[in-house]
Amino acid sequence: MSTNEQADVVVVGLGPGGEYAAGTLAEAGLDVVGVEAELVGGECPYWGCVPSKIMIRAGNLLAEAGRIHALAGEAVVTPDWTRVAGRIRHEATDDWNDQVAADRLVAKGARLVRGRGRLAGPRRVTVGHRTFEARRGVVLATGTRPRIPPVPGLEGTPYWTNRDAMAAKELPVSMVVLGGGAIGVELAQVFARFKCAVTVIEGQDRLLSQEEPEAGELAARALRADGVSVLTGVRARQVGHDGGEFTVDLEGDGAPIRAERLLVATGRHADLTPLAVGTVGLDPTAGTVPTDGQMRAGEGLWAVGDITGRGAFTHVSMYQGEIAVRDILGQPGPDADYRALPRVTFTDPEIGAVGMTERQAREPGLRVRTSVVSLASSTRGWIHGPGGEGFVKLVEDADRGVLTGATSAGPAGGEVLYGLNVAVHAEVPVDRLRHMIYTYPTFHRTVEAALGALR
Repeated sequence: MSTNEQADVVVVGLGPGGEYAAGTLAEAGLDVVGVEAELVGGECPYWGCVPSKIMIRAGNLLAEAGRIHALAGEAVVTPDWTRVAGRIRHEATDDWNDQVAADRLVAKGARLVRGRGRLAGPRRVTVGHRTFEARRGVVLATGTRPRIPPVPGLEGTPYWTNRDAMAAKELPVSMVVLGGGAIGVELAQVFARFKCAVTVIEGQDRLLSQEEPEAGELAARALRADGVSVLTGVRARQVGHDGGEFTVDLEGDGAPIRAERLLVATGRHADLTPLAVGTVGLDPTAGTVPTDGQMRAGEGLWAVGDITGRGAFTHVSMYQGEIAVRDILGQPGPDADYRALPRVTFTDPEIGAVGMTERQAREPGLRVRTSVVSLASSTRGWIHGPGGEGFVKLVEDADRGVLTGATSAGPAGGEVLYGLNVAVHAEVPVDRLRHMIYTYPTFHRTVEAALGALR
């Protein structure tokens, strides 16, 4: 029998943004119900950001040890994969962590309901036989799931997604990665550094196709240096699995590729149909939930995180969650501003970017000036030596004299990005940036040279 329960706010999906919204609203004194079908905290701490960075850290340490031993003319022994896998499972995927997150949320005053939430009209959410009526409204924060391409033969095979890769207790002998975006290249490099034979297949003409061409070229060089076979501009035509090995046939005349494992990393997408968004006037076949600047998706309805289509990043979800919370509490605040959206691909070297790429800046007709300066030209780059490849690229709106985008690639590419992020977000005049004092010797000093090279 169905029962109706009252609440001020119902948050459907307790990933980073949803958990933040539910906890903060509860601390503000509202009666909040948080609904989660899987683990509290979402993709990031269990299958995404956190475990992947543990793996990447291990791979980077191994690579750095190899460089040091190479200078000394010594061999380096690859650690047992099970040690890395055990650390991932202990720190990121235990049910214990889920319970800690759940207890933390409840301690803030929220009610946690396990199950899949569905909209049942304005301000109404059903979870199983329970219906929650929200006096103020509903927050949707259900995230995305891996996009599986319609390659003939793929369905029904034991292919991996990022979740399976994170949970792998044993290192495969070989692996094919479908997709050369951030997830694909990060995991390809990690597995290769632990001596798995890896092939990356990317349909676009370069890796990291949404970023600057220089970024994709750098990623390809880095992967190849680790022994990865990188195939771009080709697509999988057919996938087969004989019970022990995958076979991937390529379009054109390429030879079939065989591997023990197949990792599908071809992007993510939101599935709005299970949410029953049609009951509140939204299109269930749409790829995203449209929102205004205050994250409103309708009367008494807000959406945050991946399902808004503003970038599948934890920091975007948290940022949007803060805006939605303010709006629900009736507190004034600025609209969401995505002009300086930062993102980092955590390969070695790291590839950080913010704002527009050169292509994106030119498309609307901006008069653009750019520069690309190698990290090796800086004193810190020279000091770093092996493993110090990278660059800084700047994109300037020449008419306004401000940066509209930038890329920082190198051993600390994601950290160097911070200053460029501030410059793009605050629209700091390029002339003022040129007169800053840049610490010597640092990687970020390359920004100074890049500013002087704008043409």
